[in-house]
Amino acid sequence: MNSNLVFVANACCTLYLVGLIWMVQCVHYKLLDRVGTDSFQQYEADHNRLITPIVSVPMLIELFTSIALVAGNAPPWMPQWSAILGLIGVVLIWLSTLFLQVPYHATLMQGFNADAYQGLVTSNWIRTGLWSARGLLVAYLMWRGLRE
Repeated sequence: MNSNLVFVANACCTLYLVGLIWMVQCVHYKLLDRVGTDSFQQYEADHNRLITPIVSVPMLIELFTSIALVAGNAPPWMPQWSAILGLIGVVLIWLSTLFLQVPYHATLMQGFNADAYQGLVTSNWIRTGLWSARGLLVAYLMWRGLRE
């Protein structure tokens, strides 16, 4: 497996997800409380159906390429510590998604719930921060790789 290709796939997915999470955090989630109670269940169901392929495919690629980078498929110029740190970030994002954001969305599927909404918006800052940190790490690694 070409180590540069693994890194590029990982970097592309991470940078895509950084932009996506900031849009979701600052725009999309901020507007959920304005949908209205009559149509909220359908809106939330549509949101989940439509966002899943947009998020899950790059998240899976990011996860598998992060594992590959740690497992010895990193370019020679990429320090092992950065691959490990990157994978830790991905694992924490997945844990936050599975144990915080998904349950809040499940509650919201039953109808608008102010506590679940607030929990979703607040807890999503975990993913926003982690993906932003991953984005900075990827930018550093791109700079480092270009210097080689």
